[in-house]
Amino acid sequence: MKTFECKMCGDCCFGEGGIYLEDQESERIALFLQTSHDDFLACFCEERNNRTYLKTGRDNFCIFYEMGTGCAIHPVKPGRCSLWPFYRANVEDEETWEMAKWACRGISRECSFEEFVRQSRLAEK
Repeated sequence: MKTFECKMCGDCCFGEGGIYLEDQESERIALFLQTSHDDFLACFCEERNNRTYLKTGRDNFCIFYEMGTGCAIHPVKPGRCSLWPFYRANVEDEETWEMAKWACRGISRECSFEEFVRQSRLAEK
């Protein structure tokens, strides 16, 4: 049984400022968007807590989420986005996982916590 299959619904793209970029991710996304690294940072990012974060739009979705279409940078999305739902909190705490399971349409409702943890280990590889 597959525990997660992204539905491109945008539920995980909603909310202000939780997606920070790791080294090289901003350069990879800028290249994908065919813009300069400096322009990418100026237009789509903000600095907080010594990290670079993707901005959110007026609708409070990630600036790259397009309603009805999904993620405009899906092929090069940040590692934080690719990791979902296998965030450490979801993998280490069954109660947190239960909340994520009911908040995310892509997580199988029939999947056990143990199977979710097992598949998270496979996703890391």
